[in-house]
Parts: sequence; C-alpha cells; structure tokens
Amino acid sequence: MRLGFIGTGKIASSVITGICTSKISFQKILVSPRNRNIAQKLKKRFRKVNIAKTNQEVVDKCNWVFLSVTPKVGKKILPKLKFRSNQKVVSFIATINLAQLKNILGKKIKIIRAIPLPPIALKKGPVPIYPPDKQTKSFFNKIGTTVEIKNEKLSKNFWATSAMMAPFYEVLKVLSDWLVNRGIKRNKAQRYITSLFVALSIDSVNNSAKHLKHLVADSQTPGGLNEQAVRELRRAKFYKNLEKSLNNVLKRLK
Repeated sequence: MRLGFIGTGKIASSVITGICTSKISFQKILVSPRNRNIAQKLKKRFRKVNIAKTNQEVVDKCNWVFLSVTPKVGKKILPKLKFRSNQKVVSFIATINLAQLKNILGKKIKIIRAIPLPPIALKKGPVPIYPPDKQTKSFFNKIGTTVEIKNEKLSKNFWATSAMMAPFYEVLKVLSDWLVNRGIKRNKAQRYITSLFVALSIDSVNNSAKHLKHLVADSQTPGGLNEQAVRELRRAKFYKNLEKSLNNVLKRLK
C-alpha cells in the first residue's frame, strides 16, 4: 500500500510519524512538496518517506491519499487534480463537507472525513471518521482510537470540540507562567503543570463510564481550594464562555 499526503503541516506530520512508528504495513509514503522544511525532516527521519515533485504525482502513485491542507488551499488546488475511482481519499479538511468534496474530486471517489490531532504522532487520541468505513477504522485504530460517526451533521460537533486543543494548551501556559512569575523555574513549572493535567486526564478516562459531574463534585471539599476556584470561574462565566466559543466554531462549520 502506498500512502500519499497533500499538505505537510503539523497534522500531516503527526499522522505520518504515527504511521511510521506503528505496525501499519505500507510500501512507502509520498508527501507533497508544499512545506519543504517539514517534508525534508520527515524524509530524513523515516526511510519510507519520499517527496513528490507535484501534488498530481502524489495522486498518481498512491492508493490512499490524505488531504491535509487548509480549506482555502484545498478549494484552489483540489479541482486541478485527477483522482482514480479505485483510490481512497481521507480528508482532514474541516470546512469542506463530503458533498462538496465529491463535487470537487468526483462522485465515484471513496472519500472519508477524519479528525486526527497532533497526539496521533504518539499513537494517542481519538480519530472521528465519517462515513463509517471498515478499512479506515482499522487503519486509525493502529495509531489511535477510531470513532465512527454515521451522520455528517453530528460529526461537525466533533470538529468543533477539536478546536479546543489550542485553548487547552493556553490553560497550561497560563498556569505555568503563573508559577514562573512567582519564582519557580520554567522547566519545573511546566513539568509540574503538564504532569498534573496528564494525571487528571488519565483519571477522567478511567472514570468516563459515569457522568463527569461526579469528578467535579468529588474533587471538591466544603470550603476547600477547589470549591473556591470552580465557584469563582463559574461566576466569571469561564465555562459559559467556553460553551459560547464551541457554539461559534460550530456555526462556522455549518
């Protein structure tokens, strides 16, 4: 199997890293020359990665083609490419839906929309896909956890929540900066904060079978520090604004 990537940004690089360090069987990976710096780093690191001269070469020489460009770039370059009906196309493009992709690439092309995030490089994290597809599910299960979605409208909710990655890292940054400003060395501050949130994330995964409100309640004691912090954040409408941001992202996806 030959895998091709059109677009070599952060997401593509992360997926390629996950593939090359997994047990997925493939002949080679061909990447587009769009981001020469990242493409060269991937080629240097992984012997099965090669750089194509053009995007069309990626399409011509690969069985599976992954679309990892921005919507603006996608609308510009994809209509110029000629795909084959026996190919599988996996799109990471957030705001170009399945019907639009089929109009651009061809009605007979097998297209799957997927939402991988950078931790896929570590073979961690969920990968929502639409429509359900056995081969694609098996593929992503080897580098993450596939979540099949049967309704594209519902899949947009997953796209919206994926936009919370940068806000999450911003929270870690704010907390780390707060410690640094109080005399803690940055390496220790960042190690503490990131380790704390890893532990909290693992605990939440282990307890995800029940409503997460129980974790919120169990982490507080009457008159305690956590009770104060969550109360003040609620009063400041921190969580309401988080929900508002999600709604705004979802509107953009629609």
